Amino acid sequence: MGLMLLKDQVALITGSGRGIGRGIAHLFAKEGAAVFLTARTKEQLDSTTAEISKGGGRAGYATADLSQEAACAQAVAAAREKFGSTDILVNNAGHYGPVVPVEDYPLAEFDKVIAVHLRAAFLLSKLALPEMYARQSGVILNISSLSAKAAYSWGCAYAAAKAGLLGLTRVTAAEAAPKGVRVNAICPGPVTETQMSKDLGAVLAKKIGLNEDEQLAGFLNGVLQGRAQTAEEIARAALFLCSDQSSAMTGQSINVDGGAAFY
Repeated sequence: MGLMLLKDQVALITGSGRGIGRGIAHLFAKEGAAVFLTARTKEQLDSTTAEISKGGGRAGYATADLSQEAACAQAVAAAREKFGSTDILVNNAGHYGPVVPVEDYPLAEFDKVIAVHLRAAFLLSKLALPEMYARQSGVILNISSLSAKAAYSWGCAYAAAKAGLLGLTRVTAAEAAPKGVRVNAICPGPVTETQMSKDLGAVLAKKIGLNEDEQLAGFLNGVLQGRAQTAEEIARAALFLCSDQSSAMTGQSINVDGGAAFY
């Protein structure tokens, strides 16, 4: 089992039925954390928690549409009910939204993307912090994106939400530091194995008039390592930032993108 970097910790991980969130849940459970998962799709949560339990880990879940304020409160309450506390909060839930230019972007869709990425991260942080402050310990990790730092066409709400997460990360880190709580963010590049990445790639390729392989190759050409990242690679960075291995780091946003944005 290795060092068990998260022994006896409880981690609430949003958007964890699939993709990056699922990768984080698996790794955190292996490292000794009890993981509490939320997503909108019960089947995905069912299978992910079953996989973790089968591997000897502790997992629970609640379905939640985190764009709803009540659902955020219910998720935090359910995690506490199941495991007693929340030591680690990973704000990962989100969707890309429509792939259209600003002037064509529907307001309702813009609001939806902001709600699930940025507003939910704010609400969940608001709900988790008092308990962390009382204990004088805890970690919040916000999963932002390369899109927060680099300009790509046709995803204004996603980019705005992800950049907003970095502002939220810094302010929360400033407030939380004297109370023993750390707050950081990760900016992943394209994790091409995830459904979101695949869907986005397909739409972009169609818009540009390339096949999907050409579109992806063109993008990866601009990454220093020349390849995509894996959900497991993002999870390992998340593990570092949520464990005592990064005890001197707070208020940071770390690019885990193979050198797509190297500054």
